[in-house]
Amino acid sequence: MPSNVPPFSELLANTRDTAVHLEMRDDYGTNPRLEAWQRGERVDWNDRESWWHPFHQTIADGVARGVSIRRARVVSEPVSEYIRWEHDATYGNLAAGEDVRWLSRSQVAGFLVPANDFWLFDGSLLRIHHFAGDGSHVRDELSTDAETLKLCASAFEAIWQRATPHSEYKI
Repeated sequence: MPSNVPPFSELLANTRDTAVHLEMRDDYGTNPRLEAWQRGERVDWNDRESWWHPFHQTIADGVARGVSIRRARVVSEPVSEYIRWEHDATYGNLAAGEDVRWLSRSQVAGFLVPANDFWLFDGSLLRIHHFAGDGSHVRDELSTDAETLKLCASAFEAIWQRATPHSEYKI
């Protein structure tokens, strides 16, 4: 089924001030970089050409334009193998200019949080991610519904305030 949702790069290119991303899953399926990590292969962070992807450049371009990009990850503890890999791979997000924080799922009790991961651009456009039970991506949808935007912005900020900066979050 074709998607009418613009690619992330286009959405971020049209962002003026802020982009926030909330991740709530402990597993997002498999991918070649995860599989390499599982085989014991580690990224040589000094060899930027080997790991810098178009996504990193999209983030860096947004940050260079003055866009604040924050990512909060809510994770179960002890963490899954996928999250262990993601924690290691976060160096790339940071190098591109993202600010990343982590929060144990046990500390989210009392928060009203959406059931889906999302990106919120300038507080006015929401890109909602839908995943299958195995963690594979199914589809994205866009929303400009005022109540949904308000709920997602509030949930993100509550999590962000309680979350631990990446440099301090140990696995």
